[in-house]
Amino acid sequence: MKVVVQRVKKASVSIDDNLYSSIGKGLLVLFGVEKGDEFESAKWLADKLLKLRIFEDENDKMNFSVKDIGGEILVVSQFTLAGDCKKGTRPSFDGAENPKRAQIIYEDFCKLLNESIPVKTGVFGAMMEVSLVNDGPVTFVLEKTN
Repeated sequence: MKVVVQRVKKASVSIDDNLYSSIGKGLLVLFGVEKGDEFESAKWLADKLLKLRIFEDENDKMNFSVKDIGGEILVVSQFTLAGDCKKGTRPSFDGAENPKRAQIIYEDFCKLLNESIPVKTGVFGAMMEVSLVNDGPVTFVLEKTN
């Protein structure tokens, strides 16, 4: 399981040129599920994400989490994070989880986060336009394997 976490001033998801969801200051999380990923990995990543201290304090040190600053989270499913580009020039998605199972894990991940902080989402499997104003920029990749 892999997530790309971006600290943002704002972010949004549009579908068919219609705004679907948006957040202010907080985290944009791109979420990918790989074959064999389990609920425990989603739980670990949700906990890590909520505690990740990537917002600056009064001394410009990364000491605050998204919860500490009262920020928001936008989670967008992105199966391409499971893509493998090691061979050739066309990514292989053999490592991506089956969509039905991936959707269940994605929804469980969002529910876990939503227990602590309001979460907005995109639409699983939809073609989405994601817009953001990156704050920093500050971007991290978190991975958890079983």
